Order: sequence, then C-alpha cells, then structure tokens
Amino acid sequence: MTQDFRIRLLIVDDEQTIRRLCITIGESLGFSCIEAESGDAALALLQEQPVHMVLTDMVMPRMSGIEFLEQVKRAHPRIEVAVMTGHGSVETAVQAMKLGAYDYISKPFAPLDELRLFLRRMADKVRLVEENLYLRERSETETSLHGIIGNSTGIQNVLRLISRLKDTRTPVLISGESGTGKELVARALHFRGTMASRPFVAVDCGSLVPTLIESELFGYEKGAFTGALRSKQGLLQSADTGTIFLDEVGELPLEMQAKLLRFLQEKEVRPVGSNQKVKVDVRIMAATNRDLDTEYQKGTFRKDLYFRLNVVTISLPPLRERRSDIPILAAFFLERLAPGRGVQVSGNAMKAMLAYDWPGNVRELENCLERAVALGDQRIIEVNDLPPSIARAEVHTQPLDAPEFSRTDLEDIERATIERVFSQVKGDKALAGKMLGISRATLYRKLKRYSIGGREDPTQSTTLQ
Repeated sequence: MTQDFRIRLLIVDDEQTIRRLCITIGESLGFSCIEAESGDAALALLQEQPVHMVLTDMVMPRMSGIEFLEQVKRAHPRIEVAVMTGHGSVETAVQAMKLGAYDYISKPFAPLDELRLFLRRMADKVRLVEENLYLRERSETETSLHGIIGNSTGIQNVLRLISRLKDTRTPVLISGESGTGKELVARALHFRGTMASRPFVAVDCGSLVPTLIESELFGYEKGAFTGALRSKQGLLQSADTGTIFLDEVGELPLEMQAKLLRFLQEKEVRPVGSNQKVKVDVRIMAATNRDLDTEYQKGTFRKDLYFRLNVVTISLPPLRERRSDIPILAAFFLERLAPGRGVQVSGNAMKAMLAYDWPGNVRELENCLERAVALGDQRIIEVNDLPPSIARAEVHTQPLDAPEFSRTDLEDIERATIERVFSQVKGDKALAGKMLGISRATLYRKLKRYSIGGREDPTQSTTLQ
C-alpha cells in the first residue's frame, strides 16, 4: 500500500452532536469522514461512494442498527462496521458481532481517548486487510505475467515493452486476437509499476448495453432517468488516480467515441443528469481484436480517438505464429492445473498440439489442457485425451518448427526454460519459482533432476523427498 491510502469513515447516528464528535475524532486521525442521520440515508451514501469503515448507533428511527448492519454486510461484505450503544445492552452488542460487526463501544465516550483508540484499532485492521488484498492481487498478477512466457521473438518483445512502459502514464493500445492475453498485459503494466496500489478498472466495451454505456462510464445523478433511484459513480471516476482498461474499445458506437475523446482531452467527466463536471486523472489502456487503422479509414472508428489511444502499441502474436512456445506454455499450465503431479504431454500429443492452429490462442490451449487433466487418469496426456479437433491435427502436415517431439525433447525444453529463468533471477529460488508458476518444492526437485544451480542447500533436503 502507498502512503496516500486514506481511510473513509461513515458515521451513522440520529443525534447530530454524536456525529460531530465522531467526525472530529476521525479527522484528527487523518480519516475522510461523512455522516448520515439514519440507516436509510447511510445505505444511499454507500451506493454513491466507497467507504472503508462504518460506526453506527444501535437505536435509530425507522431502521435499527442491527437491521442496518445486516444490509451493509449483505451488500458490502468488505466494509468494517462497528456499533455504538447508549443503553448498555451487551446482548444486543453480542448479536451485532455475531452478524459480522467489528466490535462495539458504549456511549457516552468517557474519556474521548477511548473512542480515538477504538477507531485507530479498527483502522489498523482495515489497512491490514487492504494490504493483504493488494499483495494477493499483485502476486497473482506477477505470476500471470510469466504466463506471457516463451522464447519466441514476438513474446520476448512484449515482455520488454511491459518492462519499459510499466512506470509511465503513456496511453497503450494492446492489439491481438481473442485469447492472446490482452487483459493479462494490461494488468501486468499496471501492477508491475509504480501505480500498482491504485485502482485498476477493466471495462468490456463489447458487453455494455448501448443505451447504458454513457451512464456506466460517466455515472449518473439521482432521477436522471427512469430507475435512477440514487446517484452512481461511473467507471471512469472509480478508476481515478489509477488505470482504466477499455477492452474491445472498437465496439464502442461513434457517439460514445466522441464523448470518450472529449474526456481524454479535458480530463473530466459529467455524470448523466448533472451540470457539474468532476476532474478525473486516469491512465488509459485500450485493447482490440480489430484493425483500428482499417476501421478509422472506413469511418467506423474516429481517427482522432485512434491517435489518442495509439501512442504506444503492444501487438500480441497469435499462438500459431509462435508454435515453439507451446511446449513451454503447456508445462506452465500443467504445473498450475495439477501441482506436484508431474503430468506431462506425450510426444504424439505434442505433435498434434503443434500442428493445430489454435484459433482461440493461449486461452484455448489452457482450456484444452484443463480438459485433458480432468478427463485423463494418467500422468501422461495422450492424443485421445485431447479434443477431437486437436487430435485430428496430428495427421496433417507438421509445421516447420515442429519436428518429432520425444519425452527427452520436452525435458530439454523444460531444462532450458528453468536455466534461463534461474539465470535471470541470479539464483533466487523463491523468485524463480514464482516466475515459473511452480511451488518451491517442485522447483527444488527439478533443480536437482537437471543439476541446475550446483549443490542444493542441505537445509532443504527434506523438501526434496
């Protein structure tokens, strides 16, 4: 987490003096504080803006604190909720904690330091949870980054561009066929760089309902249209200070392309039904499986928007153009799908996989191996474990870079991959295991098997059994 992470606290109480007191204490701790006089009003606020912590009274008109707690935990399970009680009802407080409340505190607060300490402890828990979530997401993304693996020239160029662009705010256009890993590249660019702890919002432009695209991207005010019962923040604003990834941007209608261009120029959004503009600072990444150069020449994509987005392009090669990477990718996916089981692909099955054109690219390869692992009952994937369309490819003409593959050939590829990664990390076994997507125990077995890295640490001998 970065130091600019700020706790947002919501105070819910029908007594204004209590709300003011809690806000004063909260702000003295550096929190950003908002208030509501009832459970209904508080639930509406939670729909409009993100909140980390809620401090609520137990006895309020129209909606009790218990009922409010239940609704918050149902709709926003990550929000920490603490309860205040002025009636000394331990039973009610215990009931609240069974329903997921963080803790309870009695009113009146005497001394005030009791409330200050209570809120500080609560904030420490929130920060710890946020830190763990951030580290988990970054760890998953770092592992996934090395799912973009291979020795082919095309994929090595992609990895070099990620390394060069990860710390910049330059707009990036990621092009490639479906299944080549465009979102994976976008996440790697974001989570490997200096903006890693800030928001990353992915938008599938192709799945947005045309009549709702504007309200989804820019947000809307209460009453802006039928069904707008409360204001809602748009996806662009929710990505403020971070990155927004516009997947399949070529699917946006021309009218929305014009509004997106205006946003890129002015760096501000105006929610539907509002006269107020809100400044938003985001890094833009976009992806497409279309040829936007051709699209703008045909008039189906705005030329000015194309040049705004296309500052730097990362082109992902289809899997059929980097067949030599298939054995490496297969080894990576099999270790992830069946950790520690040592599942391998037979020579004939690999011949079929290398001969197949993979219209679904890397995603199809992973799905194929997942099917083979699920349906097969052996440690070796044979041709009949593959989908029929892939198994039939074995009888076709073999590609130039796909000679006969024996078990020894596959082991040589695995050995070369491990040696390359081990050299890159200068012998750091923990990092090498993460880059290869395998457990440390599996890495030690393979290092010993291929005699990589010299004599193993005696303290790790039990791991190698």
